Amino acid sequence: VSAFSWEIMSHRRLFLATLSVLLLAASGVAANNTLTRRSAIGGDQRLVSPGDIFQLGLFPLANGTKWYLGIWFTVSPAAVIWVANRDRPLNASSSGTVTLSGAGDLVLLDAASNNETVWSSNSSAAAPSAVAQLDDNGNLVLADAAGAVLWQSFDHPTNTYVSEMRIGKDVGTGAEWSLSSWRHAYDPSASDFRYVMDTRGSPELHIWRKGRKTYRTGPWNGLRFSGIPEMATYKGMFEFQFTDTADEVSYMYHACDGSPPSRVVLHESGVIKRMVWDSAALRWRSFWSGPRDECDRYGVCGAFGVCNEVDAVVCSCVWGFLPRSPVEWGMRNASGGCARSTPLQCGGGAGDEDGFHALRGVKLPETHGSSVDAGASLEECGRRCLANCSCTAYAASDIRGGGGGSGCILWFGELVDTRFIDGGQDLFVRLTLRLHLQSQSRLRSLSQSSLY
Repeated sequence: VSAFSWEIMSHRRLFLATLSVLLLAASGVAANNTLTRRSAIGGDQRLVSPGDIFQLGLFPLANGTKWYLGIWFTVSPAAVIWVANRDRPLNASSSGTVTLSGAGDLVLLDAASNNETVWSSNSSAAAPSAVAQLDDNGNLVLADAAGAVLWQSFDHPTNTYVSEMRIGKDVGTGAEWSLSSWRHAYDPSASDFRYVMDTRGSPELHIWRKGRKTYRTGPWNGLRFSGIPEMATYKGMFEFQFTDTADEVSYMYHACDGSPPSRVVLHESGVIKRMVWDSAALRWRSFWSGPRDECDRYGVCGAFGVCNEVDAVVCSCVWGFLPRSPVEWGMRNASGGCARSTPLQCGGGAGDEDGFHALRGVKLPETHGSSVDAGASLEECGRRCLANCSCTAYAASDIRGGGGGSGCILWFGELVDTRFIDGGQDLFVRLTLRLHLQSQSRLRSLSQSSLY
């Protein structure tokens, strides 16, 4: 299916789903934003956040034959950001009741099955006086009488994250905040695609499908993810927060005051999309999606290969490397990657016989097998790489402040999933001194020719 056809089908599905939920909402009875043990909602009743930004209630899919408890944007009811019973739908809205159990858990009961518990928050601490509240950021929070959070929907994402919601990992407990795609536009059960934070090396976000990596954002560089330079254009709309401590590795964004509703969705096709609500056109506009093209497909050019979407043949080898299998490359299969044309010298541990080729404007390669030192200068990074015979490349880990950046990422082993990209970073790939000098001469020639 072409991208254009996919967009048309998506808009048609969105319209139909929006129509069904709007009809439901039109007949609904709006509740406040709080649920206690003395209250419950069911049928077409809803919790509404204080500013009427989000609503929680039962919504239909599959032509009204399946019902789910979810949270959606008030301005766009089809934009469901969270689903409770995504794997256990109700057969009718009239049979579903959302309430608080005697132990203080938030539960969804099915009256058609003798009030069987279809879904429960399963909070760890019993709190008979607990209350559930839907906040204006879309978070459903279960808290005890003292206000301590017992459970919150933001800790259990489905296929969407919104402002103030984390994607990442609690290092201490091992808990993950990740996305899993819907199985189909009419089936929110967890499907094959997952969007997770990978904490090996320099942390970055990956999309996986059935244990196979399909896309990566590139590591965080202080301002944005290396492979998403578009993030720099969101100034004034979003502020980004990246946490990398001994306790937590996570990423979130904050919507600036006055910004329109926004969401990031892992689509059932395996594409992650950032969308912003256009109030004039009454539709969601896509600001960015990944993978965006052939070069975003993970590992398409193999080890020490570099991808360039504007070239007729997208894959080439880094300077100083040659295809491992020229026959395969001739058949447009570059997954076998490249190998050095000349072995590194690495003499006496000082590295006098080696140098570097500057690969300008790239998405940094896979950071597995890398080390990070945020306190080192870029110059120190190069010296450390030359002093270690296993080091193959280095780059700045933080590009804030200009001047080439600061901090240090050192790669040990193969460089995988590198691509040229507008607004990309500089990667310094280790070569023998002879190839390094040839590389410098070539760069000078290119620079001089651009003056005429």
